[in-house]
Amino acid sequence: MKFLQKSLKAKTIKADVLVIFGCIGKKIKLPLGVNLPKSTLHGANLESGKIRYTDSLSGPFQQVLVLGLGKVSELNQEKLRRAAALAVKESSKRGSESVTFWIGKNFGQDPFLLGQAIAEGAVMGSYQLNLFTKSSPGLKRVTLHTDDKAKSGVSFGLAVGQGNCLARRLQDTPANKMRPRDMVREARKISKSSTNVSLKIIDEAAMKKLGMGSLLSVSAGSSEPAYLIHMIYRPKIKAKKKVCLVGKGLTFDSGGISLKPSARMHEMKYDMSGGAAVLGVFDVLASVGSDHEVHGLIPTSENLPDAKATKPGDVVKAYNGLQIEVLNTDAEGRLILADALSYAEKKIKPDSMIDLATLTGAVVVALGHELTGAMGNDDALIKELVDAGKRTSEGVWPLPILDLHKEEMRGSVGDLRNISGPATGAGSSTGGAFLSYFVNQTPWVHLDIAGSAWGASERDYQGGEKGTGVGVRLLIDYLRSI
Repeated sequence: MKFLQKSLKAKTIKADVLVIFGCIGKKIKLPLGVNLPKSTLHGANLESGKIRYTDSLSGPFQQVLVLGLGKVSELNQEKLRRAAALAVKESSKRGSESVTFWIGKNFGQDPFLLGQAIAEGAVMGSYQLNLFTKSSPGLKRVTLHTDDKAKSGVSFGLAVGQGNCLARRLQDTPANKMRPRDMVREARKISKSSTNVSLKIIDEAAMKKLGMGSLLSVSAGSSEPAYLIHMIYRPKIKAKKKVCLVGKGLTFDSGGISLKPSARMHEMKYDMSGGAAVLGVFDVLASVGSDHEVHGLIPTSENLPDAKATKPGDVVKAYNGLQIEVLNTDAEGRLILADALSYAEKKIKPDSMIDLATLTGAVVVALGHELTGAMGNDDALIKELVDAGKRTSEGVWPLPILDLHKEEMRGSVGDLRNISGPATGAGSSTGGAFLSYFVNQTPWVHLDIAGSAWGASERDYQGGEKGTGVGVRLLIDYLRSI
């Protein structure tokens, strides 16, 4: 799929489908030489999300799609994003190979944000996973015509949309095709695409020397070695801040010896969604950059049962020296994150640190599939992420970590235990409480994306039993806002 950007002044506009947006009560600006019947432009046809197709009366188009945006006073980025995605999906269903968006008006929106939202929607709406099926004919080219004021927003939105789609592709890929080594391969691709991105791979031998017994305990039952991927984006100018993003990269989680039920176990390929989001963020940074030095850490592993696998009751020593009782091998995400967080604080020394992980089923019970749970040691950082969630429609909801939750994670044989007692409840908060023992002074937020990473409701550009790429747009927005 090719995505092109052109000016409204372009001499030639050619595609199977021309997409034009319209708002109720506002005159639609058409490209020169294109005429439409007045009934197509009637206010009743311009309600939000309403589509009207018409055969092109003139011009080099087979059809013109007029897509209603509703009232100008109610228009926002999410409506624009969804409208663009809907236009792409509908055109693809009709067998069109090329679509041109004619964005002749800004509808009272900030030109940059308008261009960004439409570009994001067009890219995200085109997402398909055709790696393992015969590809059906579909869209081959999407062109966006905007004025000069929206041009930079379109460029930015294309990059962000493609980063989101990369994360979704990695999420949706079956676990036998997306192993820890494949996560490393994807990181290498990104690092080779930009001179501003560097890469360091810490293998199991290096982990043993560093004392990362917590991370290594999870991969003990797998024939696939674990890795700690360390990506670094450095701007050409002096960095304003140093930010570290940590993404859980469990490419398949069977539960280990504490084996999961077989029903829906196949969905555990999504346990690397945090790592996929970090890779998606770096894909965007490689294209559009940042004012900050950004580090990405992805502990990636499999969690499988085997004669050498960690057993319930085993005690393992983490990188920061704490001894952990592994009472349930299915609470493994916190074990690989623990060493990554400690390593980040000691070696990278960031100004702020954010981890993303499909950590607990409890967060799905609390917040469903539409929101990400946020907890940590810095209220200001949590608020910045909540605000970024509002701007991107990747909603973030604060959850507490109480002293009670921290006390509940203390062990009887080791310093800590990796699960709380059944009577405690608050599983998402106790998971965050466990992680808090591996961050001392750094402002830190844990994002539990177990609900929001896949299975979200239909939004035109995402939804259903597929990955959402959650975190990519959220974190890029956060990095732009600080």
